[in-house]
Amino acid sequence: MKTQRKPVYRKIQAGWRDTLLLLKEFWFPLFVFFLLVVGGGEAYYLLAHWAGESIGGLGASIYHVLSLIFFQPMAGYPQAWYLQLFYYILPFLGLGILALGVTDFASLLFNRRARGKEWEMAVASTFSKHVVLVGLGHLGYRVVKQLRELDEDVVVVELSPNPDLLASVHRLDVPVIEDDASREVILEAAGIRRAKAILLCTQNDSLNLQIALKARNLNPQIQVVVRIFDDDFAEALRQQFGFRALSATGMAAPVFAATAVEIDITPPIVIAGQPNSLARIEISAQSKLIGLQLCELEQRFDLSVVMQSRSGESDVHPAGTSTVQAGDMLAVLGKPEQINRLAHQN
Repeated sequence: MKTQRKPVYRKIQAGWRDTLLLLKEFWFPLFVFFLLVVGGGEAYYLLAHWAGESIGGLGASIYHVLSLIFFQPMAGYPQAWYLQLFYYILPFLGLGILALGVTDFASLLFNRRARGKEWEMAVASTFSKHVVLVGLGHLGYRVVKQLRELDEDVVVVELSPNPDLLASVHRLDVPVIEDDASREVILEAAGIRRAKAILLCTQNDSLNLQIALKARNLNPQIQVVVRIFDDDFAEALRQQFGFRALSATGMAAPVFAATAVEIDITPPIVIAGQPNSLARIEISAQSKLIGLQLCELEQRFDLSVVMQSRSGESDVHPAGTSTVQAGDMLAVLGKPEQINRLAHQN
């Protein structure tokens, strides 16, 4: 799992963007309140100086007016009648402006979770090269968990999430936008134009296809992975649209997650009662696997390396003493969970 620096940075960035949205929404009452405090402070300063009852400089007068609005005057009762008016008029004007929305602004500013969807959208706006997942059922939750274990950023869209699943996903530092993903504005809010993949995990084939087409229209380069209950329909989608369509009969959450992050992996087949998949993994230059012998890799991740390809030459029976190098292409056979662990180290 990623360090906490990135989630903290994102919350700060999301907080700044959310604050700008709040300022845009409440600009009028805030502007009027600002004029009342600053303008009233300057007027009090000039009148008090003229009456010989000055309480200090302009800054002190502004602070005095602000204190008067909240019934906390910082100086004694003045002698001049026109200064006395400030003590009676300012609190009522201030209360009226506060009722216009300043109080609501302060409440929402310091309790962002109370804004629900708007705050989740602000967090999602900080994501890039992430995965958008639609449908937070039990499959969706397992896929989110697998993706987080792969160090992938995820934004979830679900119209009516289960409260328990919602809480579990939030603990994974994953924003959940509670709305209809078939609306383009919601896909935009989930960052679909910046996302690298969208996973459609709802139980409605036609809805999955509708959202997939809208996502591809908004982001032609996005990887689309669709949950489809009908095998023939899944194959038709692969041929016609180039979607990665996984049927319910051949699907597992680890495979779904791996497919989204472009690990070339097959649906699991049962061997001796255990599900196994074949996957192709290219060793990156920053991989933690570099330098390991294949026998060490097999033992550590509990899988089998069935092919090693390097510089265009492939060895379908690689020796256990052969080491892993950057640029190698490995074909491995094992449980999807173990393949995901291997990919995470890569």
